[in-house]
Amino acid sequence: MILIVDDDAVVRASLSMLLRHAGYEVSTADGSATAVEAVRRATPQLVLLDMNFSRFTTGDEGLTLLRQFKLLVPDMPVILMTAWGSIDLAVEGMRAGAFDFITKPWDNRRLLARIATAIDMARPAGNDPASSDSFDRSMIVGESPALRSVLETVARVAPTSAPVLITGESGTGKELIAEAIHRNSPRHSGPFVKVNLGGLSQSLFESEMFGHVKGAFTDAVSDRIGRFEAADGGTIFLDEIGELDSVCQVKLLRVLQEQRFERLGSSKTRSVDVRVVCATNADLRAMVAARTFREDLYYRINLVGVELPPLRARGADVALLARHFAADAARRHGIPEPQLLPDAAAYLASLPWPGNIRELKNLVERTIIIAGKDALGADDFRSSGDATSAASVPSGTLDAFERARIADTLAACRGNISRAAAMLGLSRAALYRRMEKYDIRP
Repeated sequence: MILIVDDDAVVRASLSMLLRHAGYEVSTADGSATAVEAVRRATPQLVLLDMNFSRFTTGDEGLTLLRQFKLLVPDMPVILMTAWGSIDLAVEGMRAGAFDFITKPWDNRRLLARIATAIDMARPAGNDPASSDSFDRSMIVGESPALRSVLETVARVAPTSAPVLITGESGTGKELIAEAIHRNSPRHSGPFVKVNLGGLSQSLFESEMFGHVKGAFTDAVSDRIGRFEAADGGTIFLDEIGELDSVCQVKLLRVLQEQRFERLGSSKTRSVDVRVVCATNADLRAMVAARTFREDLYYRINLVGVELPPLRARGADVALLARHFAADAARRHGIPEPQLLPDAAAYLASLPWPGNIRELKNLVERTIIIAGKDALGADDFRSSGDATSAASVPSGTLDAFERARIADTLAACRGNISRAAAMLGLSRAALYRRMEKYDIRP
């Protein structure tokens, strides 16, 4: 049963008709007293709560009622309803425990999708869905508890339409997780469109994301669809979303909320049906606190969060990944697959891996090419170019090791940022952040 709380009889009637047509049982309340009584009488699967359900428009009553609901039934999902101009109220509601928010007037299809997602995510977890034969984990290698926990979350969230925020250090495999969410979703036959926001300037943002019409600017010689339109019916993966500047954050928020936009140079509004998955290695919570990332956008993209563990927390997976990368490199280079000796596996597991999985992949491939052997031991990995033993930093912290590794690699690359980033298994943006952190000059 879904409870609708709104003082507007027309809204209650409209939502009731929509939800009953979709197969839900519905109950309604026009104020706080009747709403609390309804929850006490029969716990709803979900509550649709208007933020202003009396003559007052501050939203205080809605927030108070939300907090009462969370005290009565902590796990009951609540979706807030508010006008676009009251987004700040919705953000405050999300802080207080709301599952999601929608703006009026709502889109029926999107509202039903959010309701289904909220109800699905609120169901108690059963058997591990990531262990099911139907779960596609292609290219995701490892069996460590840390990885299994991530895959359990992915398997639960993939069938829903929930926006997902994937966090973790650079090189931990965020794109692979985004692809797994898409492959295991009802949208798997639709497009999967990847966008690196870190490489997108403010001047190109609208044209790249929303498209443009001929003549919109000097070089616009023909109409062009944007990434959102290209992802219609599928998933759009927004990588490095922490790199987006404040102006572009506002533009993105409006599209994520309404899934409507105009191509640059056009006044025609277009609609798309897109699932949004974002990723970042930045601390968005800290950026929100520092007011460099919009809090309302953070809540919009972070309905479900997936945090990827660093490779150093997946010790049991290092050897499995190394063997996987060795087989892949041997196949691509047309050479016999080398054996990984026990001392090599132990050596690799001892390293802190500042570049994570991407760094391990580069090291394995480089060692295969340089060593040219049928069996690889620890010494082969130690001597394969820029591989640095953890033992070579006798009493240093992980930060000291990482700083030394970055400085040595930059020196070996003669200050070439792109080459050093590739050797370390980092993106250029991630390497620049680490250089700033450790005060390293190229």
